[in-house]
Amino acid sequence: MKKTKKKKRAFVSLRMNILFFVVFILFSLLILRLGIVQIVYGDDYKREIDRKENVTVNTSVPRGKILDRNGKIVVGNKPLNAITYTRPKNIKQEDILKVAEDLAKLIKKDTKADFKAITERDKKDFWILKHPDEAEAKVSKAEIKKLKNDNSKIYKLTLDRITEKEFNSFTKQELEVLAIYREMIGGYPLSPQVIKNKNVTAKEFAVVSENLDKLPGVDTTTDWDRYNVYKDKEGNETLGSVIGKISSSKEGLPKDLVDYYLARDYSRNDRVGKSYIEYQYEDILQGKKEKVKNVTDKVGNVLDSEVVREGKRGDDLVLSIDIDLQRKVEKIIKEKLGSARIGQPYMDRAFVSVMNPYTGEVLSMAGKQYERDKKTGNTEINDYALGNMTTSYSMGSAVKAATVLTGYQTGAIKPWERLNDRPLQFLNTKVKKSWNTSGFGLINDLYALKRSSNVYMFLTAMKLGGQQTYIPNGPLRIDKVAAIEKFRKNFAQFGLGVKTGIDLPGEQIGFGGGQIPPEAGKVLDFAIGQYDTYTPLQLVQYISTVANRGYRIQPHIAKEVREPSSKMDEMGPVIQEIKPKVLNKVDMKEEWIDHVKVGLEQVVNDPLGTGYGTIKNKKYKIAGKTGTAQALYDGPVSHSPGLMLWNVTFAGYAPYDNPEIAVSVVVPWSTTDKTHVNLEIADEVFKAYFELKEKREKDGLDTATSTKKVENIKDAKEQQSN
Repeated sequence: MKKTKKKKRAFVSLRMNILFFVVFILFSLLILRLGIVQIVYGDDYKREIDRKENVTVNTSVPRGKILDRNGKIVVGNKPLNAITYTRPKNIKQEDILKVAEDLAKLIKKDTKADFKAITERDKKDFWILKHPDEAEAKVSKAEIKKLKNDNSKIYKLTLDRITEKEFNSFTKQELEVLAIYREMIGGYPLSPQVIKNKNVTAKEFAVVSENLDKLPGVDTTTDWDRYNVYKDKEGNETLGSVIGKISSSKEGLPKDLVDYYLARDYSRNDRVGKSYIEYQYEDILQGKKEKVKNVTDKVGNVLDSEVVREGKRGDDLVLSIDIDLQRKVEKIIKEKLGSARIGQPYMDRAFVSVMNPYTGEVLSMAGKQYERDKKTGNTEINDYALGNMTTSYSMGSAVKAATVLTGYQTGAIKPWERLNDRPLQFLNTKVKKSWNTSGFGLINDLYALKRSSNVYMFLTAMKLGGQQTYIPNGPLRIDKVAAIEKFRKNFAQFGLGVKTGIDLPGEQIGFGGGQIPPEAGKVLDFAIGQYDTYTPLQLVQYISTVANRGYRIQPHIAKEVREPSSKMDEMGPVIQEIKPKVLNKVDMKEEWIDHVKVGLEQVVNDPLGTGYGTIKNKKYKIAGKTGTAQALYDGPVSHSPGLMLWNVTFAGYAPYDNPEIAVSVVVPWSTTDKTHVNLEIADEVFKAYFELKEKREKDGLDTATSTKKVENIKDAKEQQSN
């Protein structure tokens, strides 16, 4: 028994000794390894520890192009030679100043634009940098102690004590250095900042490139600038206001959207769309930025860079706009408005919207405005295409088709119903009558549209408001609240008084919606388009709804999105196509709309029609409605209070038996209702469209996209239900 226990103790001791020996060997190896690491590779690992990986930097890429429906470039990118500066982290201001001074010897800054951008604060900061001892003497030691060594308060006191003479003491050469210096410190660490990309001469580019080793952080590269291909003689860009603007690298991200863009991987100095198309389609046009990962030492110097993701130019946006038609329409407006406004001190603008009534594609959206230059006093004509969606006017008789259809829908009148057109005299009111002072007599609805009878519309409004009979010199007894609500509800089905839904920001609705007329007579005025106001874009959507037999189509200015192409003369493959969107189907019988369309056809093609004499291009089978509205002037010209002027309008489509385009024309603020500038413009616009179409067909070009329509209304119904 004892022998067994002794054997066990001996066996345990042996195992413990072996274990201790193994542990000893392992610790010896570990100590040896640590010694090798510390002694042999210590410096290498220390340097590696000092290295650190910085935040990934995004590098801007050119924006996508904007093209018209036929592939013509409207807005592109112009390559520019550029000089940039990438500021290391933790660099001293004195070192940046030294680079700026050296760079100023090699390049010239634009003395007008760049010097103008220099602020008083910039000059004071620069003075402190150039005169450190004098700046330090601005605040005494006692004051520093009193301020408890608060650097921000000391700095502010120093700035306040720099005199105007001191901060304005810089020479032209020093100001040039300052202009460069402020660009260098304006960016973010490790993010390239453009120092100069406009008017960089070949000599400047070459000299800077040769001296990059002496200019730490400076680089020569290729940048881009946005440009509009089409301009008129006055320098106005075609569709300029609709295209919108982008910010400069100095402006960077809009202050109110900084967080939004930063969350989407933008840099603070990125150029982004500020307005309209450039803003609306920012996600498409911006592109995929190159990502560069920088490795720096602990001081902030870049040791190595690695491209994590290759950059890619933004996708191309193809507009529904036909740029050739757009330019012709702009020229028509300019010529016709220029002639018509002679002797017209208030008529300063005109608008035209052209739309495919079946797809909603906006083929042209043009506007011109005469403005007086505040500096020179000269009158200039400028682009005002945006006015089609941002300004509204009383449209007059152009809306009478909606009035007649509202009459049908509410049961106030029936197709072919005859009413007596004669001057109406209500109790204690002025006479209300048609433009034919004696009246047209007993007429039907089509004749009322053709001759633009006001009284027929007044009587319809009375019936709609509950008064079935007109009593000479009697009171006007209608339910104005119920009547105006019925009118607005039905007008809205056509797009009047509601947003059209166009794919652009800033669309306006107009004025009057929701207001109850102060007197019943205003309801009668509403029936002839002289109470609520509408935009020219609403007017073209309304007439498009009539043209396509009751489908309100959302207008859109973007047609499709395409991948960028490497070939200049080719478009890339389609990524997305903007399809027609039916907003609503009017709650009316299609035969009623067809009946009203006969009246609109007669307006232009019947010798008694109000548009017959001026609209001469009958071969294009134009149908539409003329309009004249007396309206209160609210324009920019100084005037006496309560000045009443005339808006002249037109809304139509062609061909009337198979509509391809719908057109609205609005010319506000004429001193006379006898002008026909609205009809002259409309006539020329229809002519321009069909001549372009005929020319393209003759040249063998594909015009299918220009006249594409929803062939089967069933498709439109399905779109609406979806």
